[in-house]
Amino acid sequence: MSLHPRRARARPQWGTVAWLTAVWVLLWGDLSLGNVIAGVLIGLAVTTGLRMAPLAFHGRIRPLGVVRLAVRFAVDLVRASFEVSLLALRPRYTPRGAVIGVQLRSHSDLYLTMTAELCSLVPGSLVVEAHRLTGMLYLHVLDVKQSGGIEAARQSVLDQEERVLRAFASDAELIGAGLLEVRA
Repeated sequence: MSLHPRRARARPQWGTVAWLTAVWVLLWGDLSLGNVIAGVLIGLAVTTGLRMAPLAFHGRIRPLGVVRLAVRFAVDLVRASFEVSLLALRPRYTPRGAVIGVQLRSHSDLYLTMTAELCSLVPGSLVVEAHRLTGMLYLHVLDVKQSGGIEAARQSVLDQEERVLRAFASDAELIGAGLLEVRA
């Protein structure tokens, strides 16, 4: 028996590395081999170099849900980019921004993070604060009027969370979030 405890080797969390790589590529807006390699290297550095508690994933990957999430995200990205560019081109219009609070259905750190990242990547909204314990997201919305009002902006975030849950959550997590009925 050794007097010095062995240090546990840092093992990469491949799911987290893949997610960080995807976020890296989306933030750069360039799907190239170099960008993907850089994303993987940064993801590996973050997951092995920083002491992070592993995220518990009790869900399952639902391919159809992932496709719906990706397609809708792409549509939202294009639409919001167009809307923000129109705002920039209107010289006399002053957008009326607001910070809104959205109570998410799930209290999972993983789903809260995914929802927050996807909302922040869409132009016109930015997550300014997230409360892990309460599952509350606070977002700055660039133009409330163009978003359809505060309730429409709030519903947009809840819809994004629902797509994330339907892509990755287990049946038990969907039931807990009120998105699936209990079958007898």
